[in-house]
Amino acid sequence: MNKKTLLVIIGVLVIGVIGVIGGVYLMTRPNDELNNSSTEQDTLPNQQEDNNSEKKNDDNNSNQKIAIIYFSATGTTKNVAEYIKNTTNGDLIEIIPKEKYTDSDLNYGNNNSRANKEQNDSKARPEISNNINTDSYDFIFLGYPIWWGDVPKIILTFLDSNNLDGKTIIPFCTSGSTGISGSLNTLKKYNKDINWIDGKRFSSSTTQNEISSWVNGLGF
Repeated sequence: MNKKTLLVIIGVLVIGVIGVIGGVYLMTRPNDELNNSSTEQDTLPNQQEDNNSEKKNDDNNSNQKIAIIYFSATGTTKNVAEYIKNTTNGDLIEIIPKEKYTDSDLNYGNNNSRANKEQNDSKARPEISNNINTDSYDFIFLGYPIWWGDVPKIILTFLDSNNLDGKTIIPFCTSGSTGISGSLNTLKKYNKDINWIDGKRFSSSTTQNEISSWVNGLGF
């Protein structure tokens, strides 16, 4: 047997041995290793489903509409309402009385002034000149000044004029010193079917940063 033939035989034997070893390895290979590639592929749909779920939740949050509805006789509550709009990007809606309040109407030292008469009359419901549609809103910030420790009666007119049952309303008020608790109790008793969130009182010196901090603390 010449040298060339011997090399060919040796080569064939080496290839055969390699093939046998490879076959044995595949037969004894761990199942988790064999299934590794298919397992990675199987997890992709689940990951995609989780991503879609997160996106759906984000879409739901972004679709929730916010309104900032307020009554302001002197402009103080209006300023706070505008700060809230800047933070939430909600719709700003003013409650406009049919008969505008004058300085003499707001003279609390005069028992015969319009504001005093309204606040002392449980049946008083001052008319609102503009039509306010709240149907499309999920959250409503409701703003007003404190009059005699309570909500102005025109706020009750607003509640009477709209079906707000089941909606979430966050009151906010402005005053020199009186807190919001008295007016909040009035609102909660007036309509118990509204989801009232405890609100906050602000002064005329309240800043945009203070409003933003409060609103963001509510989760908006």
